[in-house]
Amino acid sequence: MTAAKTPRLVLASASPRRSALLFDLELEFLVRPPHTDESPRPLEGPIDLVARLALEKARARVETDDLVLAADTIVVIDGEILGKPADEAEARDMLRRLSGRDHEVYTGVALVDGSAVPARLASRVERTKVRIRTMTAAEIAAYVAGGEPMDKAGAYAIQGWGAVYVEAITGNYTNVVGLPIPAVEACFRELGFAIESFRRQLTGAPSPRT
Repeated sequence: MTAAKTPRLVLASASPRRSALLFDLELEFLVRPPHTDESPRPLEGPIDLVARLALEKARARVETDDLVLAADTIVVIDGEILGKPADEAEARDMLRRLSGRDHEVYTGVALVDGSAVPARLASRVERTKVRIRTMTAAEIAAYVAGGEPMDKAGAYAIQGWGAVYVEAITGNYTNVVGLPIPAVEACFRELGFAIESFRRQLTGAPSPRT
């Protein structure tokens, strides 16, 4: 009997942070960003929101013989969802709210196997608590002016200069980056795939392809 063909791994995300996490795992994958409306629905809570958006993103980019991975990350404080800031003023406002306080980061992960008929899927939601130390007005202004907060949920990047301001986390670090690797691996296992079977051949370490 012929062994089943390993599907192509596709990351349905334009996020360089998510690509970097998979690349550091030495995985071979394509990058195929989706075009998804990320607006919350009325009365939609954070868990339902990230779970829905991750699945919509994965389904939007799945093709036959693909195994599509997608994720959605939000920051929540005082029950309010903070996505990516629309402009520098909103970024400064978000950082003032986070300064000196705890908040939560939620990431939904979805994996869709397009090689199966019908397509199979697995999903997870990860939650991590983060404390930002008290930031001065000058620190907030300089951080925003540097540009890093502008495409990040909650207006900071724990894997960048934002790490200077992160005092503590409770939970998974990669979740705060935007792709909780243990949850990803669990989705692979649920669908019957060994994540290590997608490791690239290290003959020059190619960059993720688009």
